[in-house]
Amino acid sequence: MALVTRYEPWSVLNQLQRELERSFESLRSDLVRGEGEAPAAAAEWAPAVDIKEEDNQYVVQADLPGVKPEDIEVTLEGGVLTIKGHRETEAKEEKEGYKRVERIYGTFFRRFSLPETVDEENIAAKYENGVLTITIPKKPQVMPKKISVQASS
Repeated sequence: MALVTRYEPWSVLNQLQRELERSFESLRSDLVRGEGEAPAAAAEWAPAVDIKEEDNQYVVQADLPGVKPEDIEVTLEGGVLTIKGHRETEAKEEKEGYKRVERIYGTFFRRFSLPETVDEENIAAKYENGVLTITIPKKPQVMPKKISVQASS
């Protein structure tokens, strides 16, 4: 005798949604307790970034309008450049007439893998007019030494 099973196509999606919500809730509670760092997935926004390669350096420019320089952290560890920080929410009163707010506030986080050819000791960062510019010089190329071969007499 064959058993008839009711087919419910949405049950798998509902189960997946519950598992994702449980994972995010666990991550959120870890961050609230101060355990660990905020990974990219927990960042509230990601700044637009341009990366340009020049002959002797790489230039990374990140748009960070409204972010104070002291709220920006740039680190390099294990060949990975990390830009993270926080943009504070501006206090807005209801009577100012805001109908829509699109600017995002909170934690931001970006990571980039750097090639082995960079000079890690001479990386510099400056912040001007809402744009963070990081210059990453390349190591001078080591030219192979040419060895002349002498004929024996």
